[in-house]
Amino acid sequence: MPYRICKIFEIENGHMLSKHPDKCQFPHGHSRKVECVLEADELDQREMVCDFKLLKRLIGEYLDTFDHAMCMNTEDPAFEEFKARYGERVIGFENEDPTTEVLAREFFHHLQNSLTAYLSEQSVDYPLQAGVRLVKVRVWETSSSWAEYFG
Repeated sequence: MPYRICKIFEIENGHMLSKHPDKCQFPHGHSRKVECVLEADELDQREMVCDFKLLKRLIGEYLDTFDHAMCMNTEDPAFEEFKARYGERVIGFENEDPTTEVLAREFFHHLQNSLTAYLSEQSVDYPLQAGVRLVKVRVWETSSSWAEYFG
């Protein structure tokens, strides 16, 4: 049986779903929880799957770019106006609505790429064994609704 760990990050994030037929097409926000689940068949020399501080290092700064930012479909008629007004606080999603499912996929791919890069050039303060795998990323939109993505 593999060992699993989960680190939860919290961000305040807005989005607009231009393809939605109801209220979600308008700017609105969520207090999101982002759960990152990793596993390994064996524990490392420190009896860990992965140090939680390393996990924060691998994805925390990236998630901070989504905190208090507005995610929008680049095809939304208001995208250019929002981008001009709020700059980097507007995150464009190329021809797709930034649903919670899409955000889970994006966060998963970022963390997967960060893990792969770290394995090839890791530091001695937070070693990471080669057998560590990213299982899934779950993103909570509300206290009763979430979406997850796994490889």
